Amino acid sequence: MSIEKGRAYFRALGMEDRVIEFTVSSATVDLAAQALGVDGARIAKTLSFKTADGCMLILAAGDARIDNHKFKDRFHLKAKMLSPDEVLEMVGHPVGGVCPFGINEGIPVYLDVSLRRFKTVFPAVGSGSSAIELDLDELYRYSNALEWIDVCKLPEESV
Repeated sequence: MSIEKGRAYFRALGMEDRVIEFTVSSATVDLAAQALGVDGARIAKTLSFKTADGCMLILAAGDARIDNHKFKDRFHLKAKMLSPDEVLEMVGHPVGGVCPFGINEGIPVYLDVSLRRFKTVFPAVGSGSSAIELDLDELYRYSNALEWIDVCKLPEESV
């Protein structure tokens, strides 16, 4: 099970006790926010995109959306998300539980600046009914992020 990969990742860091498992689904931003009792923007959703070498992960705030122009300017390719089957095979976690913890080797991880509005955020831990609360330094460190990037737009920017 994918949650076990996420748990094992945090167990090795001495942080397994911080992993939250729900009796309800947290597979979408809205469901995760409801399960946690927080604003959906604080859910750190993990988006998976195709690359020439396989895939990359971008963590963004729950209310952020990929800005195709910013993405193309930054990565010089069109933003094309992986299919659910590709996500499971390439990343190692199912859609709804995708996270940067306990993933397959060699996947670049980026954090979008949309997350910087919050002191702590809640990414999944490998299943559609899990989360962990991390501050931004912890998120950067434990996700093995390469860098902070700006490839999203917020709702007020979309109007």
